Amino acid sequence: MEALKTLQKSHKVLVVDDEPDIIELLDYNLTREGYVVETAGNGKEALLKLSEGFNPDVLLLDIMMPQMDGIETARRIRQLPAYKNVYILFLTARSEEYSEIAAFEVGADDYITKPIKIRALISRINALFRRETQKTEQKGELTIADLVINPKNYSVVQEGRSITLPKKEFELLLYLAQNPDKVCGRDELLQKIWGADIYVLERTVDVHIRKLREKLGEGYIKTLKGVGYMFNAVKDETKNVALS
Repeated sequence: MEALKTLQKSHKVLVVDDEPDIIELLDYNLTREGYVVETAGNGKEALLKLSEGFNPDVLLLDIMMPQMDGIETARRIRQLPAYKNVYILFLTARSEEYSEIAAFEVGADDYITKPIKIRALISRINALFRRETQKTEQKGELTIADLVINPKNYSVVQEGRSITLPKKEFELLLYLAQNPDKVCGRDELLQKIWGADIYVLERTVDVHIRKLREKLGEGYIKTLKGVGYMFNAVKDETKNVALS
């Protein structure tokens, strides 16, 4: 526990919510847990904090906020290369499936509905860093097809062209590339990439696969309808059919 506390002292959290009571609750408990916390009341304030030099490891974002909502805030942050690896967790009263899908479309790592269960939230944040620590122990550059994938700096190079991927898209690509010609089902990918302690929709995998194809091209990840996804060790241009 003491080791985890020491590790957390270097981790920064930006809490973005327009409800003062929630800001106070999260600020108090995360600070007590050992995190360095900054707060903002809307998306514009959050972007200002970043421009002023606060470099968070985690963003906790509400969706419904004045001036700039959480979805737009996350979209803008994911467009900034400096924040491609920041964890984005939505904390929101919006429980509709389309809101959750929209959150993952813009690069969310987790989606948690209010009311907030503070111990469960902190546990999920801690789990993100535990998995990150475990992954650093098995890092090594991987060259497959015409991609060079480097887990040390989360970089992808395709035929000399650098491609910026958010953390979850990168981890999904890396896992598939490390298991070429193996069919990976949604459940397996959710378990390996998001973890058993984080609940996300199965369609989240489909969203991330689609975004990877948009950035890398269609030929790397093959769909076996109703079964799963497979990385082609030899890139082909066969048209993929979406999972049913």
